[in-house]
Amino acid sequence: MIVTTKKLFEFAYDKFAIGAYNINNLEQTMGLFRGNLDSKAPFIIQISKGARSYTDKRMLEAIIGAANDVFSDSIFAVHLDHGDLEACLDCIDSGFYSSVMIDASAEPFEENVRITKQVVDAAHAKGIVVEAELGKLGGVEEHVKIDEKDARLTNPDEAKDFVAKTGCDSLAVAIGTSHGAYKFSGAQALRLDVLAEIQKRLPKFPLVMHGSSSVPEEEVRRINEAGGKMLGAKGVDENEFAKAVPLGVIKVNIDTDGRLVWTRVHREFFKDTPEKFDLRGPGKIFMAEYAKFIAHKNEKLGSAGQLEEVRKVV
Repeated sequence: MIVTTKKLFEFAYDKFAIGAYNINNLEQTMGLFRGNLDSKAPFIIQISKGARSYTDKRMLEAIIGAANDVFSDSIFAVHLDHGDLEACLDCIDSGFYSSVMIDASAEPFEENVRITKQVVDAAHAKGIVVEAELGKLGGVEEHVKIDEKDARLTNPDEAKDFVAKTGCDSLAVAIGTSHGAYKFSGAQALRLDVLAEIQKRLPKFPLVMHGSSSVPEEEVRRINEAGGKMLGAKGVDENEFAKAVPLGVIKVNIDTDGRLVWTRVHREFFKDTPEKFDLRGPGKIFMAEYAKFIAHKNEKLGSAGQLEEVRKVV
């Protein structure tokens, strides 16, 4: 069942965080739905601007629509991740999305406000929820590319002003995470102190953590042993999720980890069975492995086992 993120956030605030997982194809979709039902968790399925253009946006939307019928016990929202103005307005007009994210964080503050407000007005007119971003996460994710030297933590005072001026429904904040598989070096870590200050100024307001993949060492090791060259990859300690929930984080974006699972499965499959060429072989393995990965993440987020309670309120 497709619901709005607003409904999910109202129930989950201060209890658990909801996993927001990016998908690009059939196999990811199948593993995602299975993993969430196995762990009895509500979730957010994210479609990025890049995923919408990977084949044709209608193909991916049709796959999600079919999954909604096949996995009819599931409860989830459909969200546009890192949209620009054009993509947001297109998704709002389509009527398929529960929520959209407008990412104008690279713009000066007032321009970010102006663009975000334009999306909020269009979305709210159709009952669609809007996530915005303030501050700059470093790293690379599709068209989002911010050098670490240009990354900037969210200013708590600006956050309060931004929400008041735009009317956005949730806010992605920069608290030390970054996009991609190379998030941290040295002693870098999440700035929970900054998160706490933001929450003080925006009590009960839903906050979002982007760039929150953990980049598991075991996945990286196996990828490298099967021919990969991922040196120095490091992500967010998934045990930090539980610390962020009482500080207002209600949605946690995880994309890179899913790509690592895909890469590991396919590298190992074709390394171990070089004579094979049927894509369904590694595809079946990946769906099962991705489902296990999703269930594990939901345990860390606290959303596992919450499905029936969520069903009562949505």
